[in-house]
Amino acid sequence: MRLHPFLALLLVLAPPAAMAQTIKPAPLLTAEAQQAFFNALREHCGKAYEGKVVIDNPKGSGFEGRLVMHVRRCSEQQLQIPFHVGENRSRTWLITQTGAGLLLKHDHRKPDGSDDSSTMYGGHTQDAGWPQVQSFPVDAVSKEQFVRQGLAASVGNTWQVYIYPKVFSYRLVREGREFRVDFDLTRPVDPPPTPWGY
Repeated sequence: MRLHPFLALLLVLAPPAAMAQTIKPAPLLTAEAQQAFFNALREHCGKAYEGKVVIDNPKGSGFEGRLVMHVRRCSEQQLQIPFHVGENRSRTWLITQTGAGLLLKHDHRKPDGSDDSSTMYGGHTQDAGWPQVQSFPVDAVSKEQFVRQGLAASVGNTWQVYIYPKVFSYRLVREGREFRVDFDLTRPVDPPPTPWGY
């Protein structure tokens, strides 16, 4: 179909600025929701909270002893949240603002501070999420790591982090597996010792 010569001329002569004024960008809902989530977590910086496993299906987390999360270090770009299981100080959740969303990584260390064989796995947000909840589907690097380590079931992992006024939750879901631990934000506890490697 051919345009009438007069319409074609109008399109050629129309100033780009005039055309741009008619196209309004969508509001930055993704950035706003993720920033609100990040800020809500950062408000707890320096505080520690005790938690308990509320879902472990099928049973097999192996988490024994007192569970404590500690919003230990906070910058404009990253939150470092150690997760202590009894005397085990090997786990730290890292939530980082990347410019394209939020990245969750699991930093696992040995008692001497060196990297565990399974460390820095995680995922990146793929949608706006909500100010109270963000989901982190497993990323490609982590999938490769899981396969190399014989943990093929974990290539379907999605981690979710919830922050509400009274509770912080960490959840793992995949086909045939669900795990969640809730922390009571109404009752701060004494901060635990420094995590291994930090």
